[in-house]
Amino acid sequence: MPKNRNVFSSLLSRAASRVVHGLWRHAQRAGAVSAERPGPYAFRRIGEGTRLAFPQGTLFGTEWIELGACCVVGAEVTLTAGMMPDLDLGPDTVLRLGDGVVLGRGSHVVADGAGAGVTIGNDVFCGPYVYITSTNHSYDDPHQPIGRQWPRSAPVEIGAGSWLGTGAVVLPGARLGRNTVVAAGSVVRGEVPDHAVVAGAPAKVVRRWDPGEGWLPPLRTPPPVPVPEGVTGGQLAALARLGVPEPGTAGAEAGRLGGAAGPGPVPAPPADREGSDDGMRTP
Repeated sequence: MPKNRNVFSSLLSRAASRVVHGLWRHAQRAGAVSAERPGPYAFRRIGEGTRLAFPQGTLFGTEWIELGACCVVGAEVTLTAGMMPDLDLGPDTVLRLGDGVVLGRGSHVVADGAGAGVTIGNDVFCGPYVYITSTNHSYDDPHQPIGRQWPRSAPVEIGAGSWLGTGAVVLPGARLGRNTVVAAGSVVRGEVPDHAVVAGAPAKVVRRWDPGEGWLPPLRTPPPVPVPEGVTGGQLAALARLGVPEPGTAGAEAGRLGGAAGPGPVPAPPADREGSDDGMRTP
């Protein structure tokens, strides 16, 4: 009899697990926010193809938040405009995401009003738990608790094509150029030039792109071989089963497999492509 009870208990537990996971998947689909299904939020703009995963983090001041097209906002991401909810922030957008922006799970973008907004350019990719803020505590008065003193605010701009690694922090007044790389765990303030890699707390430039000399200091690993244009999902799966081909042979191998996985030959990949050995993908 105890054995039968154990079998029944195991079957019941498995069934309950399937039900719980099924309900959660349904909640994730139903609770995602998009232009077609904004839920309870009144964003100033949500571009076509943009999706905020469920569950969302803290969202307020959405009337002053613009999200471009084809953005991917992970679960538990906080987006706020203003120091607190229910403020009138005026006619201008306070927090703007360009097209193709990716915000990893648990990230925070906190934009103050009154000329201290946050602007994130097109195709900026952020890893999980990135923190971007245009407002910060002050400690001018040594006799008052820091949390009760009026904060300092300054606008933040992140240039198009940039990549911010896991846990990066961007402080008020920071201005990052185009295609910048911020190493994981770095704390950024001030100006960062175009095509630079910064790391540390506070972040310093550790690599930069020179039009005449390339990356300084030079990259230590060869560039990755890109997927040739026109390769289908079936061809990639077939290549994976055969093993990774040598650089320059991917196109020929994919073309050989074209009869089984898709039509037409595939051109060989280009011989040169910029890359990075900093543990982060550069756009």
